[in-house]
Amino acid sequence: MRQRGKRYRKLVSSFDRDKLYNVGEAIEIVKKNATAKFDESFEISMRLGVDPRKADQMVRGTVSLPHGTGKTVKVLVLCKPPKDKEALDAGADYAGLEEYIEKIKGGWADIDVVVATPDVMGEVGKLGRILGPRGLMPNPKVGTVTFDVAKTVAELKAGKIEFRVDKTGNIHAAVGKCSFPPEKLAENVNAFYQSIMRAKPATAKGKYVKSVYFSSTMGPGVAINDQSFDKF
Repeated sequence: MRQRGKRYRKLVSSFDRDKLYNVGEAIEIVKKNATAKFDESFEISMRLGVDPRKADQMVRGTVSLPHGTGKTVKVLVLCKPPKDKEALDAGADYAGLEEYIEKIKGGWADIDVVVATPDVMGEVGKLGRILGPRGLMPNPKVGTVTFDVAKTVAELKAGKIEFRVDKTGNIHAAVGKCSFPPEKLAENVNAFYQSIMRAKPATAKGKYVKSVYFSSTMGPGVAINDQSFDKF
């Protein structure tokens, strides 16, 4: 069994791990326990009652967090002129095509999101084996394959994130920083939760949300009463 450190055991003893806390209470606990020497991310984890092996039960989408993630997102837009200038003017960190395709093939990975215009997907598709495992492959279902690069870049820079259920039925995301005021964290987690609820597959049977936890990067998870999301 994994042996937890003294710091972690002390944090765990500061609250009741068997209790379901409401959103506001849990945010305060997580913020109080974020004692690392850096500004820890505020994270939400959800276990869903879906079978991701079935295509019609895949939960995937995007959500624009009202107050962003607190993280600087590096965006690459793969496109041809004049879309590259449009992307850079909107705040993209990098924009172009052949140069960046070659850099990616060479192992370059200093990016968080890749956007592509539909007319270059034939070339971008060849990078699937590289970008796919990193979760960077542009996808029209989440809005990262588009001609409206300016709007997409602006949304990503403002705090739009992607979510996707993993093969075990879990979804995990960083939805802010522990230094955020409680009310901003509350609005961010509620936006995320509501997006997951809207993405519920019609074929999902039984209880959809089985559990929800809040945590900081280095802290223990706090169990949430999911009935409290609209009751801040």
